[in-house]
Formats: sequence, structure tokens, C-alpha cells
Amino acid sequence: MNTERLQFTTDDGLSLHYKTWNVQGATRALILLHRGHEHADRWDTVVPSLAMPDTAIYAWEARGHGQSPGRRGHAAGFMEYVRDLDTFFHHLQKVHGLVPERTVVVAHSVGAVVGATWVHDFAPRIAGLVLATPALEVNLIVPGALTGIRGLQKLQPDATIKSYVQGSWLTRDVNAAAVYDADKSISKDISARILIDLFDTAKRVISDAEVMDRPLLLFSAGADKVVKKEAIDALYTNYGCEQKTHLTLKGARHAIFHDLCREEVCGAIKRFAERCLANFTPPNLESDLSHPATNAEFASLKKPLPAPSLKGLSFIMQRASLGTMGRLSQGIRIGHATGFDSGESLDYVYENKARGNLGVGKVIDYFYINAIGWRGIRQRRACMNQALRYGLRQAREAGLPMQLMDIAGGAGRYLLDVLADSEFGFDLKILCRDWSESALATGRASAQQLGLQDRINHVRGDAFDESSLASVEPKPSVAVVSGLYELFPDNERLHRSLRGLFSAVSDGGYLIYTGQPWHPQVEMIARTLTNRDGQYWIMRRRPQGEMDALVEAAGFKKEKQWVDDFGIFTVSIARKPNA
Repeated sequence: MNTERLQFTTDDGLSLHYKTWNVQGATRALILLHRGHEHADRWDTVVPSLAMPDTAIYAWEARGHGQSPGRRGHAAGFMEYVRDLDTFFHHLQKVHGLVPERTVVVAHSVGAVVGATWVHDFAPRIAGLVLATPALEVNLIVPGALTGIRGLQKLQPDATIKSYVQGSWLTRDVNAAAVYDADKSISKDISARILIDLFDTAKRVISDAEVMDRPLLLFSAGADKVVKKEAIDALYTNYGCEQKTHLTLKGARHAIFHDLCREEVCGAIKRFAERCLANFTPPNLESDLSHPATNAEFASLKKPLPAPSLKGLSFIMQRASLGTMGRLSQGIRIGHATGFDSGESLDYVYENKARGNLGVGKVIDYFYINAIGWRGIRQRRACMNQALRYGLRQAREAGLPMQLMDIAGGAGRYLLDVLADSEFGFDLKILCRDWSESALATGRASAQQLGLQDRINHVRGDAFDESSLASVEPKPSVAVVSGLYELFPDNERLHRSLRGLFSAVSDGGYLIYTGQPWHPQVEMIARTLTNRDGQYWIMRRRPQGEMDALVEAAGFKKEKQWVDDFGIFTVSIARKPNA
């Protein structure tokens, strides 16, 4: 088979390795993701059994593995692998002509958790997903080991854990086990942080697997000592696509591609891939594009809990605490006064400086601003900065006017930061629209103080008024919708807004939009916090596939996405095709 070893560049500048087989002229593809500790060459003996007509095969080598650079088994966090996979996918599209709808991803063990998380968080339009013995819950053997590793990681952030796994644990094939044990490119190291993140990310994906809509082939090994089958069963039960199959291989060990069952496994994958590639199914969404699972969650959150109930009592106590001791925290006081979803609350969270009364208020405030949702919000701001740099750079290279518009920018504080950054260019002009005249007045005053009033215009406007948006002049080359659509559960408003934006944006221009596909505290927020209207802050989460489908329905084409380390907030950029 024709094979080649190549490289691609990640967003942070690393050159990671990958291998290809039979690329020339192929119109279909398999993407292979190796298990933890391993590398792309481990697929050499497997690929001949996976070969199909007119199908290229690509196998990546994750950072810190094989010939790819990076400390062995380490990364900044598990989501770094997921982001790298998305970059790899887009690289294959650009360089090799890969077509998402004619691609099946085959992922093994830790690689299977990377693949599943990518499908959940980025919602790629692939034809199918194969998860082979996914490491959704690693068998750590020693009771309490995970708690101990969490403690170790807090004391020593870059701590390394050594894998206990030997070749005989992975396969019944004695020769294959000996090859594994002798392979010097296999490192037994894994970062303590990566191991912790692996558990936490897998738990998140399992809990929200109902929104995953790509056809699934799932393998369990009957004699697997490395991962626990209960977590695999839970993923399968929760998985949202009706086209799903779970095969349990009797007597097999964890490394099913190198076990005695390898031909059975590869045969099943080829049959599954042929069905998926021949019969691509688009995302299954209702006519208004809203997802049934998050619609049901939203309806449930609007209903009061049964009384009496322990859960209801818990939320009553939390509300009482927030309304009494909580008011010693400055951030919580702002939330009560303006709404926990307000621009004032977000500005305070972005500042990330604990303040409060009587000493204890500062302590309460510290824990408040470091809640997981607020940490995600701060990471969303960093993702937005990356998206702005990408979009404005692309617009400049295309020769488009340096015009930026935010349709609900509030006081536009971050927009002033953009104008003050020389990297964006001093010819950049910004239109900041918002419905709040008081927020706009604050923005005008800030711009005047910084001497930027000639480069930013604060105008009152309705972000959901299609005709108002469509008539904006001058036309923006980059339009931004940040943190707005997440506040509104119905999609009809978004349809109007996005149609207006499509008319507003210059041909070849870009739309940057945020999403909130998941939140670990969605019920706590709905039962204890109030929004800017003084009502309980009940959110309807939009899966990434739903948000992308809304943008696509308006005429844009998604190009790139960023996501925080927790999978809560996303920032995406889509392009308006040239006329």
C-alpha cells in the first residue's frame, strides 16, 4: 500500500506527525486515532485489513506520542488533543481534499474519548464514528486512586503517572504482546492532569450523549482489564443516534486491533463504514432546528420540583444563602441587582478580582467568580480574541474593508481593547449596536476618554430586527454575536437575526458566533439565580450541531471553532460565500 509520513501544524505552532495510505485519487476516507501511549506506526499491521476501494486512510500521532513533539504523555489539558484533532481534520480537508460527509473516524481507547468529545463538541458532519474499547473509565485497580491522583496533581501540577499495563493485558496474541513490550516508541507516561481530565471529559460526554447524531459502531472487549465496561454501556444507552451498534467481543482483551479478534473487528468496521459512506444521513433536527433532548431539559427546568423533596430543599437553602451571606460578595450583589446574566455581571467576572465585605465576603466572592461556569466565560473571552484575530486577518488578506460590527456589544469594552491593539490595524472601524441606551452611553464615554471615538460608533439597535440589520452601512466584513443567542430558547428570533446578518455582511466576509452546548450547573442556575428580567435564569442549551445548522440555514459556511477546557462555551467563525 502507498504510504507516507507527513506533518501538520497545530494552532499553537507544533508540527505533529501523521501517516497516510492510498491517498491518490481517493474520494472517501478513514481517520485512525491511536490509543494512549501509542503512535501511528501501530496501525501498520492493521491498515491492510481496513483497506477499502477508493478510500484513503489517515492516522494521526497526538502531541507527546511517537515522533510528534512534546513531553511524553503530556499536554496542557485533555481538550488540547480535541482541538488538535479538529485542526488535523481541517488540514486534511485543505491539503488532501477530504470530504467530511465521506469520512469515517475510527478511534481506539483514549483516542476514542478524544474522537467522541470532538464529535460532541464540534459536531463535524462525518459519515460515521467507530469507538473501539473507549477509555471512558480507566480501571485504576487501587481503590481511591483517582482521588489520590487529583490530590497529587494539585500539589505537583506537572506530575506524571506510569502505566501499569503490559502487553499481556492488551492481547491474547503472544507475539503481539511481545511486540508491544519491545516497542521503544511507546511511552508508559501519562500526565496526572490528562488522566484526571480524561475521567471528567468522558463523564461529560456520556451524560450528554443524547445530542450526538452521527452513526455509531461501538466495541467492548469481554476480558478488558484496562477500562470498565459500565461506562461504555452508559454511552451506548445515552447515545442519540438511532443508527448505533454495540459489539462485545467475547474473551477479547483491550487492544482489539492486535488481539486474536482483529479480523472480526476490521470486518465489522468495513461493513459499517461502507453503509455510512453509501448512505450519509444529515443531522436529525426538528423543523425549527431545535434539539428534542435540550427542549425536554428546558421544559423540565421550567417546572417546579415536587414538594417536599431533598433536591428542592437543597435549592431553597442555596437561594437563602445567596440572599443573605452571599450578599457580602460583591459579585453576588451585582448579580442580584442587575441579573446574573447581565453585562455588569460579566464585566465583573472578566475582571477576576475577588472583593467583598467583612473579610468573609471576599472569600465567598473568590469561590463565586471561580465557579466552573465563570471560568469557562473567561476562557470564552480568550477564544473570542482568537476568532477576532483569525477573522480580521482573513478579511484583510481578502482585501475587504476593515469594518467590524457587534450586534449586541453593550458598552463595547472588549471592542475598545480591539481598537487599542495594533495587531488589528489602525484602519479598523467598529459599529457597536445594543438595545440598552445606558450601556451605549457608557461605551461612548469610555471611547471618548481613550480618544477612540472616531473609530467606534455606538448605535441603538435590535439584534433580532432583520431589516434593521440588513440595512447597516457601511457593510461589516466581520460581524460578531457574543453571548446573546444563548439567552433566548426559541430559534425563530435567531432565524431573523441571522438572515439580517447574512444580508449585512460583505460577500466573502465573516460571522463570529458563540454557543453554549453544555453546562454542568444548568439546573442549579435555573433554580437559584435570576436573570436581567428578575426571573429565574433558565437556559435552553443548544448543541453545537443545532447552532451550526441555524448559521448554515442563513447561508453562512462554518470554517473554524474554538472551545474552552470544560466544553461549556464555544466560539465559531463562518464565512459568507462570494456572490
